[in-house]
Amino acid sequence: MGNLSALRGLTAVPTVAVPESARFRAACPDCRARFELAAAEFRLVIGATSRTTFYSFTCPECAARVRKPAGERIVELLTDGGVRTLRLHTGP
Repeated sequence: MGNLSALRGLTAVPTVAVPESARFRAACPDCRARFELAAAEFRLVIGATSRTTFYSFTCPECAARVRKPAGERIVELLTDGGVRTLRLHTGP
């Protein structure tokens, strides 16, 4: 267990347990279908402004790529539900 000795002194980072079955209701603006998707089927992008913060998914009915704005509450729900998140960083 020589590898573990290198980890001494590091503090544990708390993790949040996310159920594998986390699902979200969504709708497609193209075909107007309503459905539920698993967290793994969403992508959340958090930008510097509300204009660059959105979530996206592919409609299971018509295969359209859907992109919708994400306000603070949506960001919180999606991140708590385990949705993959990309944080955009701007240079100085």
